[in-house]
Amino acid sequence: MADATLNIQGKRVLFRPGTVLKLSVLIILILLIVLPLLRTVLFTLQPDTIKAWSDVLGSRLSKNLFYKPLTNTLLIGVVVSTGCVLIGGFLAWLVVMTNVPFRKTIGVMATLPFMIPSFAAALAWGTLFRNDRVGGQVGFLQGSGLDIPDWLAWGIVPTLIVLTLHYFSLAFTIIAAALATVNSDLVEAAQIAGAKGRKILMGVILPVTTPALVAAGSLCFAGAVSNFATPALLGLPVRMQTLSTRLFGMIEVGQVGRGYVIGIMLVIISGIFLWAGNRAISGRRSYATITGKGGRAKRFDLRGARWPLFAIAMTILTASTVVPVIVLFASSFAPSSSDLFANWTAHYWIGQSTPNIAQGTAGIVHNPDILRALGVTLSLGLAVAFTGMIIGLLTAYTLARYREGVISAAITQISFLPLLVPGIAFGAAYIAYLGAPIGPFPALYGTFALLVIAATAYLLPFSVQTGRAVIQQVGGELEESARITGAGFVKRMTAITMPLAVRGLAAGSILIFVKIIRDLSLVVLLFTPTMPVLSVVAYRYASEGFGQFANAITVVILSLSIVTTLIANRLQSKSQPWLNN
Repeated sequence: MADATLNIQGKRVLFRPGTVLKLSVLIILILLIVLPLLRTVLFTLQPDTIKAWSDVLGSRLSKNLFYKPLTNTLLIGVVVSTGCVLIGGFLAWLVVMTNVPFRKTIGVMATLPFMIPSFAAALAWGTLFRNDRVGGQVGFLQGSGLDIPDWLAWGIVPTLIVLTLHYFSLAFTIIAAALATVNSDLVEAAQIAGAKGRKILMGVILPVTTPALVAAGSLCFAGAVSNFATPALLGLPVRMQTLSTRLFGMIEVGQVGRGYVIGIMLVIISGIFLWAGNRAISGRRSYATITGKGGRAKRFDLRGARWPLFAIAMTILTASTVVPVIVLFASSFAPSSSDLFANWTAHYWIGQSTPNIAQGTAGIVHNPDILRALGVTLSLGLAVAFTGMIIGLLTAYTLARYREGVISAAITQISFLPLLVPGIAFGAAYIAYLGAPIGPFPALYGTFALLVIAATAYLLPFSVQTGRAVIQQVGGELEESARITGAGFVKRMTAITMPLAVRGLAAGSILIFVKIIRDLSLVVLLFTPTMPVLSVVAYRYASEGFGQFANAITVVILSLSIVTTLIANRLQSKSQPWLNN
């Protein structure tokens, strides 16, 4: 009798609404995210590879293998995150809370740097500041007669500058959104009490925006320590290593075990700092600034400082957005970086193979390798946009409609796990996961399928966030009515949810498309000559001294990124509160 009762209860749990769907989603996420990371750890614990742990962490090689790259990585993370919070916070304060001239222009330009791939900014820096330390062409400034010191041309300083100018856009977006919610009553109460502008800023505004500052700093830190392209282009020529470049180097030379150990340590470091950021604000609950009482916007009057502060803001924004684009475009036509704005030629775009130019390399239009890479990149972007949005929408639907229970909690945690994993470490995990045969399934290394699966898993957090926004647009009562009439899950999704939220789905798909076509960290280890990707091809050309081709390819990627991002923003029609006040 007891066994029968347990059997009946088990069936009730199994056939409870949403259980099958939740289990299906959980299995998909485990296959895409958990197993690759677990396979990487297990690989390093095998008898013939476990020595890699002692090699990396406790041998005579450890200093160069791990500890020096770790020091550089942490320095980059701390300096870049601090700089991003300062610059992003300054611009957000100007746009949201002051009467600075051309607020909308500053606000729009401040969101653009994150659209530009970090390797594009690194290539632009090299085109301008490169000196003759490592041979090859010198940059425009040295070619113009200026003596560029090594510390400005290569190594840690240019890496810090480029990454800060790339990631401050992320900090701006987060901090500006938080400042837009600060109730003006708080500011007015401080003014009535006699507080001046600086006192209000330090004593009222900064404390209530602490969560945004911490979140911005944590995300910028995680992005900086995991970035591969910038330290590779600006640091590797002078043997400056970070954990990401060291990981790449180990796997490139076949020391896979050591590479995986470095990758695991990189994941742990990123996870610790993100956890510490969340922990720093989790113990306090007095950050609320939105209440039932409305308040009108209150801006600081900058008076005589309006135009000087505007000039400072535009200098930062011009250096991070306008200058890199101009430099890359000009370099794709210039015969050399030292003569950037003279004797232009279209050879690097439309030229045939000529022995006396670039060692016979044909321009983009006639270069079969580049054209193949363009086709693979576009196909990859479209495939990942489709698969990512399907899985993201399915995951978001499950969490929105069936949010209770242990399974839902596990889905939530796993779906956002890739945010803790640097792209290059995630790529390494997929080599360990699908790079060798699994039972009857063949190895996928070097195939298009591996690129699609790895990219879909890596971008899943963004897919889920977009899916959540889509699901929130559709009232649950519509689906409930359809369910009562006998419509199944697939019918409800295809006939109700997706048609009603098609604009949001399209916008989310485009943003995922943009993220993967400009990504280098994830695909640099998955790249093969038979399955080339534009970003890696550009990196290879730059590493081999063909800067014009690298810059021309980057211009193509940049154009695709900006155009498709603008289309996505138009589809979403998202209001930016700091621009609407």
